[in-house]
Amino acid sequence: MDTRRVEVAIVGAGSAGLSAGRAARVHTASVLQIDAGPWGTTCARVGCMPSKLLIAAAEAAHEARHAGRFGIDVPEVRVDGRRVMERVRRERDRFVGFVLDDMNALGPEHLLKGRARFLDPHTLHVDTADGALRVEAGRIVIATGSRPAVPEAWRAALGDRLIVNDDVFDWTDLPSSVAVVGAGVIGLELALALHRLGVRVRLLARGDHVGPLTDPALVALAARLFGEALPLEPNAEILGVGRTGHAVELRWRRTGGDGERRERFDVLLAATGRRPNVDGLGLEALGLPLDAHGVPRHDPATGRIADSHVFIAGDAANERPLLHEAADEGHIAGDNAGRWPDVVSHPRRTPLAVVFSEPQMMLTGRRHRELVADGTRFATGTVDFANQGRSRVIGRNAGALHVYGDGATRRLLGAEMVGPAAEHLGHLLAWSLGHGATVDMALAQPCYHPVIEEGLRTALRELRKALDQGPPCDGCTPGD
Repeated sequence: MDTRRVEVAIVGAGSAGLSAGRAARVHTASVLQIDAGPWGTTCARVGCMPSKLLIAAAEAAHEARHAGRFGIDVPEVRVDGRRVMERVRRERDRFVGFVLDDMNALGPEHLLKGRARFLDPHTLHVDTADGALRVEAGRIVIATGSRPAVPEAWRAALGDRLIVNDDVFDWTDLPSSVAVVGAGVIGLELALALHRLGVRVRLLARGDHVGPLTDPALVALAARLFGEALPLEPNAEILGVGRTGHAVELRWRRTGGDGERRERFDVLLAATGRRPNVDGLGLEALGLPLDAHGVPRHDPATGRIADSHVFIAGDAANERPLLHEAADEGHIAGDNAGRWPDVVSHPRRTPLAVVFSEPQMMLTGRRHRELVADGTRFATGTVDFANQGRSRVIGRNAGALHVYGDGATRRLLGAEMVGPAAEHLGHLLAWSLGHGATVDMALAQPCYHPVIEEGLRTALRELRKALDQGPPCDGCTPGD
């Protein structure tokens, strides 16, 4: 077996791995990126970008159907599934191509296609198309990403009638019906998009939550809004799945209920979470501590696993499964692997998450659940978008925003939202949080008229009013 020696080996070439490679090469040219493929990053190939292409088509169809509210009659809205999916695949391939161009520019000295596993803390066994190769590295970064988690019993029962989000974007046409199990970000976005494109959809949620919100008032509001927007089954207990000819038969009931429901669909889309790709890496050869999910315990500020020369980043680290976070974690891990042994701590950005549903959802900073669990004394500023000026003008006047502020310092702590333009308001708030802004500092900034941002200003004014009344009293529930 041939042996190759490098200073830094990076296992994985997704968003985190490529970011790690760029950061490591600032310090040393001896960097090898190893990935079994398919190349192109989860985001570009099966995640962020193709899902937004599908959502964009769905929004166009929805707006056309509802143009009558503006006095504009569209006689017929016909969705051509083949053309919709052709555009999704074409544009998806363009995004993937940009990533491939960057990867191919690395050249064979920095890029190796193959599947790697640890033999010992400094040695990787890599299976390539040309045979096995030993890679000996001074430092190693694990950036192997994640994959959909699917019950094996479902896979055995349904075969090719069971799909995950990765499969959707290779469709050449839209199916007539889809059961979506799981009402997290992926399940909600895809279910709503397919519903608006004319596919018969049923979205089954394990609990009464839709999406990632934690503020009880917003959780309830989101459940109501999305229950009105598409066929939603909250608190659904799956009793069984099976095939009837070419169809999927799904059986379920409400949790605690005794009434069974059955319905048939073309396919079942399992949006039941993702798991880090750390199995099969031979991590036992490292002799390092692992958590309950088999993920090495590490320092998020350095990416370093214990006191070793091995680092981890991105979805494999199982912390914040978002592209911008994966890229940041990759940079941190790659920088420290490259500058070894001078490991430094990197500040992390303000947490920010967005759901591209309609209405959108957003969380930034500290979540309501975290504030309550920590016993933080905070006040809440709110705005209801039902009568917010610009929201009513454009016909997207549903939802609410909650902004949380520290009762002692008046600093902004976080926010949660379901409503219009959440992706944009989330950025304004995240940037303010990153600068340590108080509610008074945020309100000192300009606000044009008429814009949806005026709703944010209303929430901030309500927060200031609540803070002016003083911090919550002893014995009060946090946030009261």
